[in-house]
Amino acid sequence: MIVSTRGRYALRIMAELAGSDEFRSLKILAQRQNIPHKYAESIMTALVKAGFAEGSRGKNGGYRLSRAPEKYTLAEILQVTETSLSSSACSGDGNGCPRAADCPTFPIWKALDETVFGFLSQYTLLDLLKS
Repeated sequence: MIVSTRGRYALRIMAELAGSDEFRSLKILAQRQNIPHKYAESIMTALVKAGFAEGSRGKNGGYRLSRAPEKYTLAEILQVTETSLSSSACSGDGNGCPRAADCPTFPIWKALDETVFGFLSQYTLLDLLKS
């Protein structure tokens, strides 16, 4: 599994939002995290759609988290921003591979995926703020 730039940026934006309860402008978020504005806008659209953040328009508008930082796991954030968290093309749920039931390597890839997902599920945005 390779976490894309989009996933890494999403984690950085969410960590930035976790540092305050106030709305933060997208312009400032993008500048502070050195992320192109259009890219940050695309990521925020996905995060708002998933219910992870809320937006407000106007002079003091921007974005903020929808819930407390400790309520977000890194795994769930990456699930919103990544196409797949699977280690190989065939390991997802096995439905895409006609050989999954008979493949000697499928259980290994599936176990690796479960391990990675479990690892990422142990960490929250609050953990990122502590590091």
